[in-house]
Amino acid sequence: MTFENLSPVLSDALTARGYEALTPVQSQVSEDQAKGRDLLVSAQTGSGKTVAFGLAMGDELLEDGRMPFATSPLALIIAPTRELALQVSRELSWLYAKAGARIATCVGGMDASKERRALGQGVQIVVGTPGRLRDHLERGALDLSALRVAVLDEADEMLDMGFRDDLEEILDGTPATRRTLLFSATIPNPIVQLAKRYQKDALRISTVGQDRGHGDIAYQAVTVAPADIEGAVVNLLRLHDAETAMLFCATRDNVRRLHASLVERGFAAVALSGEHSQNERNAALQALRDRRAKVCVATDVAARGIDLPTLSLVVHVEIPRDAEALQHRSGRTGRAGKKGTAVIIVPYPRRRRVDGMLRGARIEAEWMDAPTAADVRKRDQERLMEKLLTPVEHEAEDIELAQRLMAERTAEDIAASLVQAHRALMPPPEDLIDNGPRGRDTAGRPERGERFERPERGGGDQREGFEDSVWFRLNIGRHQNADPRWILPLLCRRGHVSKNEIGAIRIGPKETMFNIPRAIADRFAEAVIRSANEDGEDESGVAITPAPDGPTYPPRRDKGGHGAPRDGAPRSTLGRAPGGDRGFGDRPRGPGGPGGKPTDRYKPKPFGQRSPRRPSK
Repeated sequence: MTFENLSPVLSDALTARGYEALTPVQSQVSEDQAKGRDLLVSAQTGSGKTVAFGLAMGDELLEDGRMPFATSPLALIIAPTRELALQVSRELSWLYAKAGARIATCVGGMDASKERRALGQGVQIVVGTPGRLRDHLERGALDLSALRVAVLDEADEMLDMGFRDDLEEILDGTPATRRTLLFSATIPNPIVQLAKRYQKDALRISTVGQDRGHGDIAYQAVTVAPADIEGAVVNLLRLHDAETAMLFCATRDNVRRLHASLVERGFAAVALSGEHSQNERNAALQALRDRRAKVCVATDVAARGIDLPTLSLVVHVEIPRDAEALQHRSGRTGRAGKKGTAVIIVPYPRRRRVDGMLRGARIEAEWMDAPTAADVRKRDQERLMEKLLTPVEHEAEDIELAQRLMAERTAEDIAASLVQAHRALMPPPEDLIDNGPRGRDTAGRPERGERFERPERGGGDQREGFEDSVWFRLNIGRHQNADPRWILPLLCRRGHVSKNEIGAIRIGPKETMFNIPRAIADRFAEAVIRSANEDGEDESGVAITPAPDGPTYPPRRDKGGHGAPRDGAPRSTLGRAPGGDRGFGDRPRGPGGPGGKPTDRYKPKPFGQRSPRRPSK
């Protein structure tokens, strides 16, 4: 097949690769009006941008269908991460193979001396990350004096990662006659300023909303209790049974924790984060390509540029920081015309934030409950029936063994053993806290969304032991789908108390009130402070504060048992950081408990339930 406006050598390469038509961004950069001009291009992740700038720079690089001999690079492509740079190098290798192109890759984590030797031997195209390219430039190993084309791939991400100084130094070292191609998923103001400085009469190309973008990705928003995040991940993996799935976490610690938990459960999983070396990353990606692993747990930066043809499921275990991160993460699937699914796990208190993020990204997502263990088992049965009823040709040896089994056992026994063996190969699903039937459960308790008051035991207005209690407030209510079934475990985890030490739970439209016996209220408040971040919230955005309209606190006494309240008002240690008079939610000044003494250590919590940490000074 012949592609218009393209060199025959590039057209042949596309045909050999199986291309039948160009994507919108590839077509527009190849038009006559784009030839020879600087380009400022915005296109969605997965729209074929790598091949697009490979085609765009063809006129500058090819002479009679061949790459000219060069002692210094003619084209420079800058990418934000190692994985993306390596992917770009692979794409350009097949695109310019028949032209005899020599390509060098310069990325962190690789042997710098080998890269310098490759640059010294003469290459026409260099692909690298900003930090490593700047290092080679300053050492004199990278000569950009003959450069014809400079490409910035994922420019918005490079600025977000703090590479502005590196980019400016690299571009300042290139000839003024070079052609500059700037590709970015979005064009925020910093990108516009960069384009004004380093581009001349740039042609603006935008295929957002024109190309398939996210048309091949089905979005789902799964609501869960904050303590059920890890269980929901397990059930989602089991329900979809994707050939390859990618799970996104916000931090290295959470990647490490979730990866270890999945491996312990029996999943074939690998991890990718900034703490892994390049060899470890390559080994993890190769395991995914070889089907030795089916699940990849990664941070945003580590997963940049990863292109796995079999990736059909993306799970946002932790909510993306913004709509752009959501699009970049989800864009790992639904590529090259294939269908994919992106699932956002949404703790109930964060639903409003996710709603706004989806609107900002113009994404229609289907809201649903997390799959239950029963849902997973039902899907397992469907898959097993489908697999066993598929016609296959049997070997004579298999038929003989089947006849021997039929002679020893009944057909029902053999089938049951087969089902049991099939189920034993898969990790068991998880029972989630908030996945009961709608309406009222068998015990007559209200379901999520109804007003609920934790029953008082022993009759009367107060439960036994709660006659003298302190009220606290949660910043969530019925509008955030607050429910005692997941609030109770959250309070036990944050305050290091048992469920019997929590009194009434009263859920309002936008807040929830609960009471704690006064005897343990100070201890509860201190534990809540230690388990919160700088904003006084946990990882799900839930804040716990004393209720100002609660009972009046008794005065705080000095060491001798005497003391007067300040300004005549009642005074208490409740809600104050240890060692000071700051309000509830402020960070303690000492290393741990009252008086600066270290607090008791707690066992590590499961994923999504962070252990209390000492605040940094």
